[in-house]
Amino acid sequence: MAQGGKQLESEKKLRTGFSTGSCAAAAAKAATAALLADKAQSEVTILLPNRTPVRFAVARCEFDARSATCSVIKDAGDDPDVTHGAEIFATVELNEEPAIAIAGGEGVGKVTRAGLGLEVGEPDITRVPRRMITESVRQALTDEKRGETGARVTISVPNGAELAKKTLLARLGVVGGIGILGSNGLVTPFSTAAFRASIARAIDVALSAGQRELVFTTGGQSEKFAMALLPHLTETAFIEMGDFAGYAANWAARKGVRHAIFAGMIGKLSKIADGKKMTHAAGSKVNLELLAAMARKLGADAPIAAQIEAANTARHALEIALAGGLDALPDEVCAAAAEHLRRFAGAALPISVMLTDFDGKLLGLYAGDPALNDLKGARPGDARA
Repeated sequence: MAQGGKQLESEKKLRTGFSTGSCAAAAAKAATAALLADKAQSEVTILLPNRTPVRFAVARCEFDARSATCSVIKDAGDDPDVTHGAEIFATVELNEEPAIAIAGGEGVGKVTRAGLGLEVGEPDITRVPRRMITESVRQALTDEKRGETGARVTISVPNGAELAKKTLLARLGVVGGIGILGSNGLVTPFSTAAFRASIARAIDVALSAGQRELVFTTGGQSEKFAMALLPHLTETAFIEMGDFAGYAANWAARKGVRHAIFAGMIGKLSKIADGKKMTHAAGSKVNLELLAAMARKLGADAPIAAQIEAANTARHALEIALAGGLDALPDEVCAAAAEHLRRFAGAALPISVMLTDFDGKLLGLYAGDPALNDLKGARPGDARA
């Protein structure tokens, strides 16, 4: 079992689990070490994206002179994740080229539609897991003084195709298996009183520290972007609300927050703009008809609106809108989200909403505080000090 998971403090402590990306990276490092040392591995330590070391037990390890295959059992902690207990395999073959090549094997889904941040035809192994796998394999090579050696890593999940049937992956255009995912290597329990309590506690801590302008983000990546865009705020002012937009707005209003800024990307914010208090994929889906209606309001012609309505994901819809010259669509999403957030608050609460792209550029803004208007179009590091 993996060691080092954080726990959320509440009436009941909930374990934070580890993403499929972390498990894949751990299996890949173990396989590389087994191949180089000609010895089975029973455990392996990798670094999470925040550089925290985490130890994983190796479930299986087989090798010969040419390749090694190791597996790690995914522990999702107390999150109701369909991939909890899945066995994630990595097969490693060394080569003389210095690059680390990553491929998808049995049970890893293949991308068949645009809008997922990966090229059509690629395995659904997203950017952060690819980096984690590469770094983990490279570390194992370096440890054995084989830093110039390259490797081919194939990730597989034997029951991935069956697990995928319990998800919306096929609707999104990922076929044949699950995704190897995770933006920070962790899985945080979402549908619990404990997570809501952590939001309330974070608000209390910020207010106690004299913060009256708070930033609520939908995840770790959104928080990173928001921090870069709003460097005048201290770290205490940033609160990761996850999928609990309605609860965050309501608690902020009850506690007398002076100005609440909600920051996220198109997927989560479009759900809030559709009136969803909870934005987890299991409980809500993107309303593409709403995005198409917004596009028509902004003057989109029928073909563009139809493409948006038929898009694969909210990200895909945004790409279509921007390519069609509808640069104001993100602002429209932000304004609609702000309207619902005020309703969720249940009391007077000045609200701003910031929508960034996947590189941190601010695409959309609803400024409840006019001082934020000078941020439009900013990238991390360009913002006011």
